[in-house]
Amino acid sequence: MALRETLGSGLTLLTFGGQEPELARYLPELARLRITVFRDFPYLYDGSLAYEQRYLQTYADCAESIVALVLDGDTAVGASTGLPLDAETPDFTQPFVNAGHDPARYFYCAESVLLPAHRGRGVYPHLFRAREDHARRLGRFDASTFCCVQRPPDHPRRPLGYRPLDVVWRRQGYAEQPMLRTTFAWKDLDDDEETPKPMVFWVKSLRTEVNA
Repeated sequence: MALRETLGSGLTLLTFGGQEPELARYLPELARLRITVFRDFPYLYDGSLAYEQRYLQTYADCAESIVALVLDGDTAVGASTGLPLDAETPDFTQPFVNAGHDPARYFYCAESVLLPAHRGRGVYPHLFRAREDHARRLGRFDASTFCCVQRPPDHPRRPLGYRPLDVVWRRQGYAEQPMLRTTFAWKDLDDDEETPKPMVFWVKSLRTEVNA
């Protein structure tokens, strides 16, 4: 059964464990949310609902996954997802293997997305906490991790005054790991085909507490 937590200002955090039947009704909303948020810099993702729903089905099918949704009334305005790293593809597991780490000891925090109108209201830490608490309850993970795209400083679509989320991630206890890198392909806005993008991982020990 989904866990429900009131965040204030009319927002609710709804957290689903893997294979929750009720999650299926929210997958189309989650797909639209990802497409909307990831169109912005730095991802510039030109996504489709068909691909998104196939991608998200991985989380619906994984017994140890988590999907946390931020609802404004009945509308999804934010979300985060996660699953064991060893349930991910080699694009994500191989950098850890190459560095001598066991992917089975890491919980992968796939994304945190929040619509602009709801940012700056203290919601973001709740999305991290939900995944980390879930990973701790599973009891077999030493650390949580996520990866982010690396765009050049002179990228033509970089907005004036753009600030990466590095400060926010460090505040949540994560540290960038320059030796843990991968590439992942998707189609940028205005491009005709997918191209590989450089990605770098950030890691947090699950023995530490979130500094909200």
